[in-house]
Amino acid sequence: MAKKTPGWIVTTSGDRSAKEIAKDLKAAGFSVGQVLDEIGSIIGEADESVVDKIRSIRGVADVSPDREIDIGPPGAPTTW
Repeated sequence: MAKKTPGWIVTTSGDRSAKEIAKDLKAAGFSVGQVLDEIGSIIGEADESVVDKIRSIRGVADVSPDREIDIGPPGAPTTW
């Protein structure tokens, strides 16, 4: 079974457009899935070895793991 590549959320600083930053991320080995320019986020996948490299790209404010969130069924007392 192949090992799944981790998902990441890249938050941009607003100094550059998310589309410009996405080009640099791709060049660094980041597989861009979605570019959400309106909210300054880019979602994609990369090996752990690429993460330190993409953190140093101009315009990248943060790189965080993309985790699944389950808010539960409607009316549930606990949402997290």
